[in-house]
Amino acid sequence: MVSFKYELNDDSVELQASDWFGLERVLVNGQQVSSKLNFGPKSVHNICLNDGQQCSFKLFIDPQTDELTCRIYKHNQLITSLKQGKNSLIQGQRLLQHGLLIGSSLVLLAVLFPYN
Repeated sequence: MVSFKYELNDDSVELQASDWFGLERVLVNGQQVSSKLNFGPKSVHNICLNDGQQCSFKLFIDPQTDELTCRIYKHNQLITSLKQGKNSLIQGQRLLQHGLLIGSSLVLLAVLFPYN
């Protein structure tokens, strides 16, 4: 799971994106305000902040650097551009793979050697 967090006026905004399951979510002050499934190289979330202001999150993968970029716009004006490099994405994938491997190993042990 990749997460981009930013303080925007009085709101704490966060975009979460799973590179494994394609689920994207936008949270404002911890409350989900947008979600979608996306398996493509880019997506857009248009939301309304608590003060009524319109805000857009544009998420895309730069084909030259493999960096995942989240651009935040307010009133169609770029506020910030947040990036996570390829190494961060690979590290997150490895953690998930190790967790799944350990979990499935424990289930297999429980099946093979039940506790009586």
